[in-house]
Amino acid sequence: MTAALVAVRSGKVLKLTLLDERHRAALLCRPQQIALRPRSVRFLLALGVDFDNMEGCWDNEHFFTRIGVFQEHLLSILEQQKSRQEIRILLGTKFSDDFIRKSLAFEWPKIIVIADGSCGESSSVLGISPDYIVESCNAYGANAAIERPDQRQVPTPEIRAHSLYFDLSAYGMDISSTGKESLKPGFHLKIYGTFRNRYMALACPASDSKVVRFLRHTLNSSIMKNIFHQSFNAYKMDIEPRVNELTLHHVQCSRRLFEIMLSHRRVTAAFIEGDNVVVTVEGEAARVLNFDTGCGVNLGLRGLESLEELIYKVATAVDQNDIFEALSAKIRHSKQVSEDFKQNGLFTTVFE
Repeated sequence: MTAALVAVRSGKVLKLTLLDERHRAALLCRPQQIALRPRSVRFLLALGVDFDNMEGCWDNEHFFTRIGVFQEHLLSILEQQKSRQEIRILLGTKFSDDFIRKSLAFEWPKIIVIADGSCGESSSVLGISPDYIVESCNAYGANAAIERPDQRQVPTPEIRAHSLYFDLSAYGMDISSTGKESLKPGFHLKIYGTFRNRYMALACPASDSKVVRFLRHTLNSSIMKNIFHQSFNAYKMDIEPRVNELTLHHVQCSRRLFEIMLSHRRVTAAFIEGDNVVVTVEGEAARVLNFDTGCGVNLGLRGLESLEELIYKVATAVDQNDIFEALSAKIRHSKQVSEDFKQNGLFTTVFE
């Protein structure tokens, strides 16, 4: 929907069709919370997003809201544009070979933006390579989730805690005898989401410390659950209930620390010559982190920052060389988004 809004605002799109396989109700009831960082907020403000008329909360220049609320707001902006531009919104419609044959009949240059998530099939329908490049973010992490149906579903600011060290002596892990171990980097904790759907991310820079090695290879699944249990109770908001022995079964978490990896698609843009179609892959369909930082949407929005330029260059192209130049610029930006996240992403979303 954000990509559609970029297309509308570009002033270079004559016809726009938005497809989503999910129906409207399934799309707008999604309760997951998203965190929009200042850079994403500025990007969305330029597209006409009105944060004052959206359920959510501000904290340290970040805006927190539920994804269903966010999508409903974007949808309302697009529907308001219908009177000025030819816009079709087809919810409950799957992108397929049949749809392509019907929609690509006219001869104008066309741009298809694929943003159907990491498990979507749109890229394969168009023949785009499914290969991903998988690279380490030089960090280890673990996730936990608490679902409490009796709690509120209102957006809530994130909580961050740094330089955490854990007493694992009850599990046979004693580090008190080595002074060097205490100098190793500690863990970073982030608690986020609504009170009903609470999430935690625990992460640390890549290290060979005894604790990290122990937590990466332990077979005792109760260790991580206990760490998250104690961490949540220590850093949660005062107005939300503690996790106790009776409610501990509501906590679902990683069994051990795992290496945080970023996967990005090898081909993120293409030109279908016979049909005069430019394709760009965005969001989680282009790059996926195996570690939920609570800011996943921002990685998707970063890719969209170069979409308006692509639309303009394609719309004003004189020949195929102009098209290829536009695609090359888009591909370079897509690679830069991945590179920036590997270098700085976890520091800005967890470690700071």
